[in-house]
Amino acid sequence: MSPRFSGLLVSAMVFLTQFLSVTGDSNIGVCYGLNGDNLPSPTDVINLYKSSQIGNLRLYQPYPEVLEALRGSGLAVAIGPLNNDIPNLAADQNAANAWVNTNIVPYKDDVDFKWITIGNEVIPGPLASSVPGAMNNILNALATAGLQVMVTTVVSGSALGASYPPSAGAFSSDTVPTMTGVAAILAQQGAPLMANLYPYFAYASDPTHISADYALFASSTPVVIDAGLDYYNLFDAMVDAFNSALEKINFGNVNIAVAETGWPTVGNEPYTSVQNAQTYNKNLMNHVTQSGSPKKPEYIMTVFYFEMFNEDLKPSAVEQNFGFFYPTMQPVYPFW
Repeated sequence: MSPRFSGLLVSAMVFLTQFLSVTGDSNIGVCYGLNGDNLPSPTDVINLYKSSQIGNLRLYQPYPEVLEALRGSGLAVAIGPLNNDIPNLAADQNAANAWVNTNIVPYKDDVDFKWITIGNEVIPGPLASSVPGAMNNILNALATAGLQVMVTTVVSGSALGASYPPSAGAFSSDTVPTMTGVAAILAQQGAPLMANLYPYFAYASDPTHISADYALFASSTPVVIDAGLDYYNLFDAMVDAFNSALEKINFGNVNIAVAETGWPTVGNEPYTSVQNAQTYNKNLMNHVTQSGSPKKPEYIMTVFYFEMFNEDLKPSAVEQNFGFFYPTMQPVYPFW
C-alpha cells in the first residue's frame, strides 16, 4: 500500500468515525416541539442534538428559524405541514408545489430531508380522506423539484378497530379505504407507515391488566403468546398490531416506523416518574437498535422519542413532562 493511499484511508476512517459519533444510532431520533415560552434558540437546540449524538429530528411544522439552524447539521429530518393544510394540498397541485418550494427547496442542499409527514393523527377524522391526495400531490411536487423524499403519514392506535392480540390487529372499518390508499402510496415508495405508540398511556389507564414490567420492557418471560410469537413487551405488541392490520389490507410489505414514543416524568404518579421514564427509554433504545418486532425481527425500525424538551405550554402536567431536557438544556435524567 502506498503511503499516499494509506494516508487517504486513515483520513477516510477518521471522517467516518467522526460522522458516526455525531449521528449516533442511525435509526434513533427525537421530536423537537416548540410549545414552550422558555425554550432555547434553534441553533442551541441543533447543537444539543449533535452533542447528544442524536441523528434524526422530527419537526411538526416548517419553522424557518429551525430550518436555517439545520443547515449543514447532518441531521436527518422528518417534517410536515399543519394538519389543517392537508385538504388544500390534496385539492390543489399548485398548493402542494408552493409548500415544497417554500419549505423544502430553499434548504435542499444543506438539510437532509428524509421524511415528509402528511398529517399527525388525522386518521380517522374529518381530514382523513384528504391524506392520500395530499401525499400524491406532495410527491408530484418533489419530483418536479428533482427531489426524492419519502412521503408518509402518522397514525395513532385510534386508526385500529382491533389491536389485541397482535395478530388480530385490523384497521377500523371507517379507516380501511383511506389506509388502503395510503399503504399503496407507501408501497410504491418503499416508505414506512409512521405510528405514535405509547405503552405509558395503555399501562396508566389499565394497570390492573397491564403490568409495569410488560410496559417497561422488564419482563423475563413472555406475557402474551400469540400465533406462535412471544411478546415480552407492550411496545412490540403495538407494532405488530399495525403490521397485522397492514397484512389484512394486503400491504404486509409496508413497514412501520415509530413517529413518537416516550414516558413522562411528572403528572400522574405513581405511573409517571423519572425512574420509569429512564427505564422505558433506555430499554426501548437497547431493543430497537438490536432487533425488530416478533413479526418482523430482522427489520430495524426508525424510532423517534417524544420529546426533546419539557414544554410548558402543553395542556396538562403529563404532556408537559415528556422531555429529555429542561428548557435550560440540563438533562431531566442521564440518558444521552
